[in-house]
Amino acid sequence: MGRDPGVSGVPSSLARVVRMQPPELAWRARTTARIAVDRIRSAFKPPRWNRGALLRALADDGQLTPVRAALRARRWDQAHDAFCRYFIRQPARFVIALSARALRAAWIRERIPGASRDAARRADRLLNGDFDLLGHCGLRFGARPHQSSAAETAIDWLYDPVSGRRLPGGFWAAIDYLDERGADHKVVWELNRHQHWLTLGRAFWLTGDPKYRAAFVRQLMSWIAANPPLMGANWSSMLELAFRTLSWTWALHLFTSPVQEAEPPWVIDLLLALDRQLTQVERNLSRYFSPNTHLLGEALALYVTGCALPALRRSAARQHVGRRVLLDEIQRQIADDGGHCERSTHYHRYALDFYLLALAIARITGDSAEAAFAGAVTKLADAARILADDGGRLPHVGDDDGGLLFPMCGRSPDDVRDSLALSSALLARPDLQIGHTPEEALWQLDPRDEAAGGDTRLSVTRSPASAALPATGYYVSRSEAGDHLLIDAGPHGYRNGGHAHADALSLTLTVRGTPFLIDPGTGCYTIDLATRDRFRTTASHNTLVIDERPQSVPAGPFHWAHTADGTALCWRTGDSFDYFEGAHDGYRPLEHRRHLLVMHGDLMVVLDLITGSGSHSAAAFWHVDPRWRVEVDGRRATCGRLDAEMGPATIELMIADGQLESFVADSTTGLGWYSPVYGRIEPAPTVRVTRHGTSPLWITTVFGMDRENRLVDVEPVPVWAEAGALAHSAGLRITRERSTDHVLIADPAPGMTGATWRLGEIETNARMFFGRTTNGRLARTELVGGTFARVNGRDEWPAPLDELAVATRRSSTPASRGRG
Repeated sequence: MGRDPGVSGVPSSLARVVRMQPPELAWRARTTARIAVDRIRSAFKPPRWNRGALLRALADDGQLTPVRAALRARRWDQAHDAFCRYFIRQPARFVIALSARALRAAWIRERIPGASRDAARRADRLLNGDFDLLGHCGLRFGARPHQSSAAETAIDWLYDPVSGRRLPGGFWAAIDYLDERGADHKVVWELNRHQHWLTLGRAFWLTGDPKYRAAFVRQLMSWIAANPPLMGANWSSMLELAFRTLSWTWALHLFTSPVQEAEPPWVIDLLLALDRQLTQVERNLSRYFSPNTHLLGEALALYVTGCALPALRRSAARQHVGRRVLLDEIQRQIADDGGHCERSTHYHRYALDFYLLALAIARITGDSAEAAFAGAVTKLADAARILADDGGRLPHVGDDDGGLLFPMCGRSPDDVRDSLALSSALLARPDLQIGHTPEEALWQLDPRDEAAGGDTRLSVTRSPASAALPATGYYVSRSEAGDHLLIDAGPHGYRNGGHAHADALSLTLTVRGTPFLIDPGTGCYTIDLATRDRFRTTASHNTLVIDERPQSVPAGPFHWAHTADGTALCWRTGDSFDYFEGAHDGYRPLEHRRHLLVMHGDLMVVLDLITGSGSHSAAAFWHVDPRWRVEVDGRRATCGRLDAEMGPATIELMIADGQLESFVADSTTGLGWYSPVYGRIEPAPTVRVTRHGTSPLWITTVFGMDRENRLVDVEPVPVWAEAGALAHSAGLRITRERSTDHVLIADPAPGMTGATWRLGEIETNARMFFGRTTNGRLARTELVGGTFARVNGRDEWPAPLDELAVATRRSSTPASRGRG
């Protein structure tokens, strides 16, 4: 059943030790010893915050002399005022600056009509104690509705209102936050990222209302009081500390005021706690624990804060470490085709956003890493533009944790238009942008740059053609009508495949701008392991299950016992059609091979083949977006679009053989559900096609997308060949209202050359043949891997254009075989 990620016959924990290199062993030994010492200290003397300790954390800068004097005298208010004055005088080293506050606010209000109203509406919900986090709306963490400027009841920073449980306190390294019996750490940590402070800051800058700044100060002081150094679950994840320190850096730039009001010395407390959290990240970087986007996010925090906050003594060292990791990981985590190594579209977006912020900071500060960061952004953004549909939506592949680096304005995590717009501006690449420049991008661009942000009016950008990311394993078919098909045919995942799903050869499909075939998402991580496994198993994806077994078998929430790797065997694109053939090894000694033909805007034919020996049961699953209603009648399923704004549309699904069923919110099978974002699970139609038989066994699914030429019937047709010429073959007759289409798939036996095969009256040597007959005449022909097609002995391909319509422009990736 595919690869076993462990060492054969060796327990997984011991196997990991066996694989460790000396540098890792030494790092783990040092880290373990330091943690043990910190734990003993915390047991004898519970940690607490000491404002005077900020003296040791400050850089040797003469401009900080007033701050130092006030700290030594324990005059906290004076130290606060002195630091605010120092900070306001500093040159810009971050994407926003206090000196440009009025200019930026006016710029955004001019370019985004209604931004101020939207900012106030979102921030007022926070003041009322309502938090929209991940897939949850209106979560309340203990704060009473805001009615005046009086202090609010402190938020419970360890409480999960979804489960009604709290994450434990105690020394950070002793906390098992992955224990499913506890609270959902994702919900708690999402609150503690403090990214909602960006929402408050947005409202403060655009409306000028001081209540938003006051709310931030109260929450900051509440968090510091409730989270002493190294104590509690909010110190357990280095990535979460990294996100939080980035939010605090934003907050420092958003809320520091030249006019001091009666308030606690929050700048002093923020810097003290910020420095301690960055020290925790420095000491526990995920070099070996989660060397993926976790490591990137942690390095980004060190780099950005190191650049933006020279007042801290460790800033230069942090900047150096963060820069070095970010540069090293470009080669490790970004494939040659620009795809991110974790093979999750959501985490690809994370990586793009990380390098975008690093690039912006490098450009502002004149850092020599700018060119390398620009190269990383170029690769990631090019890949993201291919992966996104024409509306800027990234289809789900792999895990989706519902988070974002910059969720200031409430944009969906699937919507990558802001990241592409920022890429377009920073790289001077207008081809990357989709539509107008979203507000999120404007907050990270310089309003004094006339070219920044482009034109906020709807831009007309030509969509990229069908394309492949062969190193990552993604193959994308597009049409001018707005159809977008993504096929997953790559390796299972990165290292332990922590964010991968059992989805080899799965696909997603957007039809004329509306998602149709979808990946059902993630659901959750650790709070419910049964749900976690159900949403990442094979039956929850648009691919094939054999004998009720998944391709890949999970072993805990972020590990796998067995995995399947996909391989693309053929990929051809043309003006009017795309063709894909791939296989995976998850069912060895059986093989699942998928053939997929897309006639742009018209027809999609999926032929799944099981090779091997013996009798088997096979099921193809098709998960439909809830914006479509599915009605099954025999071998036909009719899918009608329910989205009133997009107008009526109908897609037909027909099979040649087998049983066709549909499910919605079915408790017996677990089918008919999807998770649009982490933490939210909703009903959605699932169609299942089942066949039983002796291999080689074919399952055929045909999707009709042309309302003017609807499907009437789909039936298998024998393929005739010379003895031994074909290892496997399939033929179809697709009867439609205005035409009859024939599809032939041929897999020649090893070593066979020069052979031909027949489908009815058609003779060809092509691996894939498509022919359309209209009014009794062959009107359209497409070939892959062949040189001719004859009908009743008459050459029909190639032929003069006035006799036969032939799509002549074809291209191929290195995975392609044969001639187009």
